[in-house]
Amino acid sequence: MSFNEFATLFILAVGLSMDAFAVAVCKGLAIKKMSWRSASVVGAWFGGFQALMPAIGYFLGIRFADKIVAVDHWIAFVLLAIIGGNMIREAISGGEEKADASLDFKTMFVMAIATSIDALAVGITFAFLNQNIAVAVSLIGVTTFLLSVAGVKIGNVFGAKYKSKAEITGGIILIFLGLKILLEHLEILVL
Repeated sequence: MSFNEFATLFILAVGLSMDAFAVAVCKGLAIKKMSWRSASVVGAWFGGFQALMPAIGYFLGIRFADKIVAVDHWIAFVLLAIIGGNMIREAISGGEEKADASLDFKTMFVMAIATSIDALAVGITFAFLNQNIAVAVSLIGVTTFLLSVAGVKIGNVFGAKYKSKAEITGGIILIFLGLKILLEHLEILVL
């Protein structure tokens, strides 16, 4: 894997992590006394599901990747643009997640799925792009874990100040990555 490929994958991991980061900030707001244990629990749930979902998407995608290879770059672009656009729309609309300090199984399971569903679609694009899935899911999982732990701490210390900015940034990153994939395939952009 070249440095450029790794850098692109890292940027994608950061973009995917922004939903989890925003929810982790909300968790940090709700937790009265932040502990590294509670931050690690949040990070493990979000990082684990952010790694699991693209793996599932990848294995679903490889089942039919050979049938649509001629349009795979368009599919990657459209999926990433939709995911990124939705993140930006949600951030601008001002919809607030309820601040809930609970770290129980049901609460965290639902939140982990909600914040990682976009990673499932990204996993499908990995199949079309012949991405090394082990490296991809590892990097996405670790990045999300670290950003989620940081989100809990930031939310606990600073409040919701950075939540919408994180979602907007994540959305913009995903849109630009989709555009980059499309332009590289069409040989308009070579980085």
